[in-house]
Amino acid sequence: MEFGRLITAMVTPFTAENEIDWETTGRLIDYLIEEQQSDSLVVAGTTGESPTLSDEEKLALFRFAVERAAGRCKIIAGTGSNNTAHSIHLTKEAEAAGVHGVLLVSPYYNRPNQEGLYQHFKAIAEATTLPVMLYNVPGRTAVNISVETTLRLAEIDNIVATKDCNGADHLTEIIASAPAGFRVYSGEDISTLTTLAVGGYGIVSVASHIVGAKMKQMIQSYLSGDVQQAAKLHAECYPVLKGLFHCPHPVPNPVPVKYALSLKGLPVGSVRLPLAPISEQEAEFVRKLVQ
Repeated sequence: MEFGRLITAMVTPFTAENEIDWETTGRLIDYLIEEQQSDSLVVAGTTGESPTLSDEEKLALFRFAVERAAGRCKIIAGTGSNNTAHSIHLTKEAEAAGVHGVLLVSPYYNRPNQEGLYQHFKAIAEATTLPVMLYNVPGRTAVNISVETTLRLAEIDNIVATKDCNGADHLTEIIASAPAGFRVYSGEDISTLTTLAVGGYGIVSVASHIVGAKMKQMIQSYLSGDVQQAAKLHAECYPVLKGLFHCPHPVPNPVPVKYALSLKGLPVGSVRLPLAPISEQEAEFVRKLVQ
């Protein structure tokens, strides 16, 4: 399965009543494919506020996204959680909904050891024929999938990729020893070019909601050997890549990017509690960033 180089972790649009806004969701999918050049979309991942979406909402989003994308890009379902049995159930339902792959975040809060992580991901992968992308984000989950565990998991036939938010050292070690065809994606927008430079495949991005087309140009420039142009485009994207997470202080994703989308004519609404809406100081920073 080819997920492409630029994958957008899509926000979930909400109405003023905090219900899913289906009309805006459709417009957002079209915009991310046509204007921002996303190769794949992650639907109901953590950027999509998966912890506050019901299973019914997630499955409706999967079905809607597959139908709306209509083959123009791949749909990757966020089906990971800290409950292995529940993740297996949701993954099976997502497969029935027609998605092209699943993204499995490492279990949060219960902090399994490396063997527990291995058995968790192995059990989910064995329950589906879909390609699986791991998601390692220790800053949010309080657990790190080690290089060794990632490489063990990469030997499972349908575990085909990882989205990893660790630094270049960690990614380099995975890339150096992973089986052929196993793809390493950065989970940090700011590290997109660095990840390509150490042999990574691409980015699972939040900033691509705003600067996806330019990020795609940067990736293509690097791959074609024009490193100078890639560096120039990285520098142009840099304020957005950094600012959407520090505006002007750290703000939880997806609060800033949802506001930024509203400034671009896509009123995706606010966030569900326990995330708080953007403050006026943060909003002013994002307005300057987008302008």
